[in-house]
Amino acid sequence: MNILYDDVADIVKWISSFGGLDNGGTTRLLYSKEWLDAQNALKERMTNIGMTTYFDDIGNLYGRFEGSKHKDEVVMSGSHVDTVVNGGKLDGQLGIVGAFLAMAYLKEKYGQPLRTLELISMAEEEGSRFPFVFWGSKNVFGLANTKDVENIKDAEGINFVEAMKSCGFKFNTQQPRKDIKAFVELHIEQGGVLEREQKSIGVVTSIVGQRRYNIRLIGEANHAGTTPMGYRRDAVYAFSRICYESINKAVAVGDPLVLTFGRVEPKPNVVNVVPGEVLFTMDCRHTDQNVITSFTEEIEADMKRIADELGLEIEINRWMDEPPIPMDAKLTKMLEEQCQKANLNFRIMHSGAGHDSQIFAPRVPTAMLFVPSIKGISHNPAEETKTEDLVEGIKALTYALYQLAYQE
Repeated sequence: MNILYDDVADIVKWISSFGGLDNGGTTRLLYSKEWLDAQNALKERMTNIGMTTYFDDIGNLYGRFEGSKHKDEVVMSGSHVDTVVNGGKLDGQLGIVGAFLAMAYLKEKYGQPLRTLELISMAEEEGSRFPFVFWGSKNVFGLANTKDVENIKDAEGINFVEAMKSCGFKFNTQQPRKDIKAFVELHIEQGGVLEREQKSIGVVTSIVGQRRYNIRLIGEANHAGTTPMGYRRDAVYAFSRICYESINKAVAVGDPLVLTFGRVEPKPNVVNVVPGEVLFTMDCRHTDQNVITSFTEEIEADMKRIADELGLEIEINRWMDEPPIPMDAKLTKMLEEQCQKANLNFRIMHSGAGHDSQIFAPRVPTAMLFVPSIKGISHNPAEETKTEDLVEGIKALTYALYQLAYQE
C-alpha cells in the first residue's frame, strides 16, 4: 500500500503550522484566526483532490467522494481540528490528515466508492477556549443546546456567539445526520500501553466512563504557632486522609480503574496559618458502569466520614457523569480481521480518554484505531509518534474504509 512515509510527515508538519509555537507546540482554539485558517486550508486541500467540500452552520468541515451505488450511505472518518493551549501536533488532527491520506489513496487506486466516503474536520472537542466540550460532534447530531453557550466567555472575556459569528458561522439550523452508516476515528493513544508492548496499532473496544468532581472541605483557619494539634480543624490534613484512603482503594480494585486528584487549592495557603479550606478535584474512570458507580459512591461516603471525624464540613459536586461507551462489535471485529490479514502489529484495548467517537457511538456504528504515543505524552509540545507507526495506523484505517465503502 502506497501510504508514503514522507507524505505523512509532511502533512502532519503542515497542519501543525496553523497555530504553531516557537517551542514546537500548537495552540489552535475554537473560532480563533488559527482555527479558521486551518479549516480553510484543509478545505482547499480537499477540493484539490476532487472532494466536494462544505461547512455546516457551526463550522464543521466536510469533504466527500460521492458513492456510485449507495450515495446516501456515508462512511465517515475524521476528528477534531482544535487543540489545547500549547498542545501537540497529533491529538485530533491525526484523525483528519490520516483520513485525508487514506481517502485520497483509495480514490486514486480504486476510483469512485460504492458508498459515499466523507471526511470530517470537527470544529471542537477540547473545551480549551470556552467551557463546553464536543461542540463539533454534538452539532452533527443536533445534541448541542444553544442555551449552554449563549453567555459563556473565554479567558479574555470574548463571548462564544461573538467569536462564532466573527468566523462567519451561526447556531445550527440543519437536521441531525441520519445518513452515516459507519464512523471510524484514528487517534493517538495518549497513554503508554502500545509503546510498552511494542505494538503499532490499538483496536479500541470501548471508551471509559468518567465521573468528575469539585469538592470543598471547610475547616477553620488559625494560628500555626498557638493552635494545639488537638484543637485544629485542618482542611489540608482532611484532604490528605481522603487522598490516601481513596488512592489505596483504587489500587486494590486494580486496572482499568483510575482515580486522580488533579487540582488542590488550600486556603489561605501561607506558611504560618492552619489551612481552613481546601478546594480539590477528583476524576474517576472505568470501562464498567457498575464498577465506577459503586466505587465512587463508596469514596463519597468515605469523604463525608473523614470530614465528620475531623469536625469539617464538606461539599461534593459531581459535575460530570459520562457512562462508558462501547464501540460497535461488528466494526471492531472487522478492524481486527483487517489488521490480521495485513499482518499489522496490533492489540485490543480500551480508551482511557474521551473522544468524539463517544458522541458518535450511541447513534451510528463507530470504531476507533490508536497509534502509540511516545512516553505516553499528550497535550504537550513533546507529543510524538514514530512516523512508521503513523503510517501503520493510516494503513489500518485505509483497509477499513476500503471494506466499508468499496465492498458490498
